[in-house]
This record gives sequence, C-alpha cells and structure tokens, in this order.
Amino acid sequence: MSVTAISRQESISLDEFRHGMRRLTAGVSLVTTEFQSEKLGLIATSVSSLAAEPPSLLVCVNRSASSHDAFIAAGHFAVNVLREQHDDLCAQFSQSSRRDERFQSGTWQTLNTGAPILADALVSFDCQLEKVVEWNTHSVLLARIVGIALPGEAAEPMIYFNSGFHSLG
Repeated sequence: MSVTAISRQESISLDEFRHGMRRLTAGVSLVTTEFQSEKLGLIATSVSSLAAEPPSLLVCVNRSASSHDAFIAAGHFAVNVLREQHDDLCAQFSQSSRRDERFQSGTWQTLNTGAPILADALVSFDCQLEKVVEWNTHSVLLARIVGIALPGEAAEPMIYFNSGFHSLG
C-alpha cells in the first residue's frame, strides 16, 4: 500500500481537509431541545465524552444552523444516539425540506431538563449546558449529563462515513 504524504508547513486546503475527514467514522446523534414551547433538533456527528467526573460531554454545532441560538438560550439539550434503523428519522432532521416532519415520528419522552428524548435511541443523555466555546464556524457546547436513558438492549449504531449514513451490518 502506498501512502501519499500531504503534510507541509502551510495550511491544508479545504478540499484536503474534507477528503481526510470523510475517512473519520463517527456515530450519529440527534441532538434535541425545547425552547419557548418549540421542539428543535439537529443531526450531529461531532459528539464526544468529555469527562467522567462530573459526567459530561461536548457537542459541536455549526453557528449557521437555524436552531443554534435556541440551543444556547434553552440551556439544556438531549443527545440521542441513533440506531441503524433510524435512517428516515435522520433524514427528517438533516434535510430542511422535511422540517415539518420532525418530531412526528418516533416516541418522545423527557427526563430532567425537558429536552425531547427518543424512546428507542441506543442511549440518550439529558444535558445541562455549562459552557459555550466559539471556534470559527462552530460552537462547542460543554454540558453536564443530568440524566440517562438506556432503553432495551444494545443494537447496531448508525454511523457517518464517506459523506453518508451507514450501518455496521
């Protein structure tokens, strides 16, 4: 196998970055909140555990996302880790043309913060926003986990790889 070295002192191009990032496999999460009696959600692949003490995670949200400001103003959100069979739900939340379908399918409940929890997610983390770090085009939301839902048994996750949503199977 040959390796093409792209490393150099100057910045890499946006195309080089995107090409490299397509190879980074990530789990797919539906991040939800409720603000001023409106349920909002977005698909995120930049979600990571932050610390075990206190239990916390981070979510990266594009500042151009229509719900960005509401997530910060609400001060809470849920991270619902999607299963492989959630492909239609994923499409509803990632395509603006399907915005009216959001929250119409799936079974929704709440835990401590009131953020929408997807009943059949692999796991759902109910989070209290602790800090926001602005980084160029994105906001990094640092949150303390205040509730967790582990429904049923583990199943295959939905993953994002090579610019598309896939299952492991």
